[in-house]
Amino acid sequence: MKPDPRLYQIATLACLLGYGLIRLDFEIPLVQAASMLGTALVTQFACTRLWRLPAFDPRSALISGLSLCLLLRTNSLALSIAAAIVTVGSKFVIRINGKHLFNPTNFGVVATMLATGLVWVSPAQWGNVAFFAFLMACLGGLVVNRAARSDVTFAFIVFYMSLVFGRSLWLGEPLVIPLHRLQSGALLLFTFFMISDPRTTPDHPIARVFFGALVACVAWYIQFRLFRTNGVIWSLALCAPLVPVLDRVLPGRRFSWTDAAVLPLVPVPGRMRRTPSPAVALERIHVS
Repeated sequence: MKPDPRLYQIATLACLLGYGLIRLDFEIPLVQAASMLGTALVTQFACTRLWRLPAFDPRSALISGLSLCLLLRTNSLALSIAAAIVTVGSKFVIRINGKHLFNPTNFGVVATMLATGLVWVSPAQWGNVAFFAFLMACLGGLVVNRAARSDVTFAFIVFYMSLVFGRSLWLGEPLVIPLHRLQSGALLLFTFFMISDPRTTPDHPIARVFFGALVACVAWYIQFRLFRTNGVIWSLALCAPLVPVLDRVLPGRRFSWTDAAVLPLVPVPGRMRRTPSPAVALERIHVS
């Protein structure tokens, strides 16, 4: 049985949050971080009961809650709690063809920013040591989490870096400027934990590459033509409704965390396939 890759994500995010609270200026009180995490778990549990699902699974709620703690900033404890409720609740409410329409964390952040002017996204400039340590952890996650379709991650970052560097070269800017723009903790969180969410990306590999490239282009336009901050966050929210269209045009194999982490591989003549188990039925109806 292969370890669940979500456990690696939870460990990585938790270590970063702990280090940020102790050593870095993350500008988030401990009580606020604890409130968001607790609210995310309570909301997941409440929705599990309301939707009459067979089991409570805290893993995706922990990932969403930890991501909120790292990204979302507000001086209002009530708004931070509301953001956690909206984030986790969106997984259960906003669905098309059995898939989340929006990445939960992305939806929670965008919804609260649109609803009030009292919420913003942390720039997450952590310094070179923390940034590169987290980058290495994220790259390690691609190995551990290889079933989570890292193609969309590579497509996004290659296209986005090309656009950012291309603009600087066109304007004659020194390379230190685009390099500084890319050394953002928020960009790493987006690239490796948000756009790469296998439950909200297209099913077909070609569609995922197209989606990653599209998000990169829209993000660049918002950031450098409309001169709005958090271009990648807004871009993903705008492009997410296209995923059901891409799934219809280019149908592919639907991702399942059960297939990625529970089902063992067994040999069959000429190929490898996964053997069904009783956990499959639970995963197919479970919201994660």
